[in-house]
Amino acid sequence: MPRSTLQRVVLRIRDFEQGSLTKRLSTLEALFTRADRKGAAQLCKLQEVNLGLIKAAVELKTLAGQVSVLIHAAGILTALPRILRNAEVVESLSLGAGNTGRSFDLETNRRIAEFKFIHWRGGPETIRQNSLFKDFYYLAEAGGRKVRFLYLLELERPLQFLRGGRSLASVMSRNSKLNRDFRHRYGNRFRVVREYYKYRRGRVKLVDLSPILPALSFEVGE
Repeated sequence: MPRSTLQRVVLRIRDFEQGSLTKRLSTLEALFTRADRKGAAQLCKLQEVNLGLIKAAVELKTLAGQVSVLIHAAGILTALPRILRNAEVVESLSLGAGNTGRSFDLETNRRIAEFKFIHWRGGPETIRQNSLFKDFYYLAEAGGRKVRFLYLLELERPLQFLRGGRSLASVMSRNSKLNRDFRHRYGNRFRVVREYYKYRRGRVKLVDLSPILPALSFEVGE
């Protein structure tokens, strides 16, 4: 996205929000209450709610997705000098969205690793939990003798999930490939997450990266 386009989009959104999106939306809710078709059209014109606003929001969302990928890549690369051991050499990296054809985010001559730069908010976090279990499972079941690491931005809530009683059927319900692989390997041996985690917890080291990447202590999304 050209810089001029980015500036235009940011200014358009900022003008609409008027300092607080929550307050702005509350105001609009009150303004549009009891409006008829003609009144709604007039209010849209007066409040500058139009297709231009939608386009700006869509463009900003697209950019935000690119920023999340950049954070993931920069986080991994910045962490490397701090986590690599003497004589340890990078063999492959996957810095983009997904693993881009590679099995893991990082593979060296000594380790395999996944990185999850997300913030847990507490309460129901189905998508985060599903993603965490997937990464833990594939690390735990990988062949070879390399040490396996799962790098996170905190340990408390991820561990609460891994030690918890959410059903594996629920966790894997939206990932047919993972479900097939898991059931082929274990059948119905495990019913809930904690049963599998207890069985495989010794194979994957969970590490909190926030002390060495303090810039990521701010919420950055998925």
